[in-house]
Amino acid sequence: MSDESLRAWLVDAVAGYLGLSPSQVGTGVALRSLGFDSVHVMGLCVDVEERWGVLVEPTLVWDFPTIDAIATHLGPRIDRT
Repeated sequence: MSDESLRAWLVDAVAGYLGLSPSQVGTGVALRSLGFDSVHVMGLCVDVEERWGVLVEPTLVWDFPTIDAIATHLGPRIDRT
């Protein structure tokens, strides 16, 4: 798993939640500014746990407000084997 594949997965997940195309989701844009709310965050946390096996707190998007920040935070926690 590369950082780019994690970042691309996050872009796809966020775009899906917001009904946007992935090209409309910038990795350096605050997710809240795109309309990402607490319901979306809870879904994303579950998706991250299911897909990557990493338990994340529901404050994820508030602590790490962009996809770049989330990927930087999660990357080292994901098993790369």
